Amino acid sequence: MLTIETLAVLAAAQQAPFTLEQAVNQALDKYPAVRASIEQVSAAAAGINLARTVYLPRADFVGQMNRATRNNVFGLLLPQPVIPPMSGPVLGTNSLTSVWGTAVGGLVSWEPFDFGLRPATVGVAQSVRDSSNAQLAVTRLQVGTAAADAFLTVLAARQTVQAATAGVERARVVNESVQALVKNQLRPGADASRAEAELALARIQLIQAEQAEQVSRATLAQLLGVAPISLQVQPGPLLKAPPVIDTTGPSLASNPRAVAQSAVLDVVRSREKVLDRSYYPRFLLQAATYGRGTGAHVDGTTGGAGAGLGPNTGNWAVGITVLFPAFDLPSIHRRKEVELHNERAETARYDQLLQDLNGEFEKAKAGLEGARRVAQNTPIQLAAARVLEQQATARYKAGLATIVDVAEAERLLVQA
Repeated sequence: MLTIETLAVLAAAQQAPFTLEQAVNQALDKYPAVRASIEQVSAAAAGINLARTVYLPRADFVGQMNRATRNNVFGLLLPQPVIPPMSGPVLGTNSLTSVWGTAVGGLVSWEPFDFGLRPATVGVAQSVRDSSNAQLAVTRLQVGTAAADAFLTVLAARQTVQAATAGVERARVVNESVQALVKNQLRPGADASRAEAELALARIQLIQAEQAEQVSRATLAQLLGVAPISLQVQPGPLLKAPPVIDTTGPSLASNPRAVAQSAVLDVVRSREKVLDRSYYPRFLLQAATYGRGTGAHVDGTTGGAGAGLGPNTGNWAVGITVLFPAFDLPSIHRRKEVELHNERAETARYDQLLQDLNGEFEKAKAGLEGARRVAQNTPIQLAAARVLEQQATARYKAGLATIVDVAEAERLLVQA
C-alpha cells in the first residue's frame, strides 16, 4: 500500500512536457513581475476614479465647545492662525470671568464649471493608466522572451549533452583499442597516454554540458514557477531546420517598448494641459447653516452655570464665491517650463529607442539568416565528420595515421 501511494505521489509530481508556447504562457501567468504590473494597472485605473471625485460637491461639518472670557476690543487683526477671533460688541471690560460657548454648522461647496481644469486632471490619471498598461505589455514581452530563450537554451543544452555522451563513448572505444595495440607493442606507450587524456577530456566536456543543462533547466523552472527536477520540455519542430519567414516585421512604433515610451510622453503632455487650465478663476456655489450658543449677554452680564452649553441661535446662507490666484502666474510659467523640458527629454528618449529597436531588429535579422545558413550546412558537416572519424580510426589501426589524427577527428565529430 505504501509503495502504491508513493508511486501515486511521484506520478502526480511528474508534469507533462512543456512545448515552447506552453512555457511562454505559463511564465506570463505565473511570474510575479507580470502580476505586479497587473496590480499597477489596477491601481492606475483606481486613480482615474479618484480623479473624478473632484466633480463631487464638498461638504464640511464642524462642532465646537469652549470656555472663554468675553473681553472684546476695537481694531484690526491681520489674518493668522494663532489668536482666535471674537464676535460681539465691545463691552469695555477686562475681566477674567468666563462663559460657555458652543457652535455647530455645515458648509456645502460645489464648483459648477472650471474652464477645463477637472477634465485635464482626469486626463492625467488616464494617461498614467495607459502608461501602466503599456508597461505591462513591456513586462509581458520581457518575461515571454526570457522564457522562450530559456526554453531554447534547455533544448540546446540537451543536444550538447547527447553529443558529449556520444563523444565519451567513442573516446572509450578508441582508448580500449589503443590500449590493446600498445599492450601488444604495436603502438608506442605515448599513444595510450594520449587516448586516456582524450577520454578524460571527453568526460569533462560531458560534465560541463550536464552542468549547463541543469543551470538552464533551473532558469526555465524559475520563470515557470515549477521544480527543476520535474521540468520536462518537448522540442516539437524546433530541432528541424528553421522555415523561411517574413523578416520585414511590423512598424517599430508598435513595439511594446516604443508604445510604453510614447505613453510616458503622453503623461507629460497631460500635465502640461493641467497647467494651461490652472490660471483661471474658480467659482464656488456655497450653502451654509450653523447654530451658536453663548453664556454672555449684550449688556455684559452672564447666564447661569450651564448657559451656552447648547447652540440656541441659528443662521443659514447661500451664495457664490470667486477665487482667483492672481500671483500664481510666475509659478505656473516656471512649472510649464519644467514640463516643456521634460517633454523634450522624453521625446529624445523615444527617438533613441526607435533607433535602438531598429539596430536590434537588423542584428536579429542577420543572426536569423546566419543561423538558417549554418543549419543548412550542418548535415553536410556532420556527415563529413563521421566519415573522417571512421577513416581516421581505420588509418590509425592500419598504422597510417597517428593518435593525434584520431583525436582531432573525434573533436570535429562532437562539434558537428
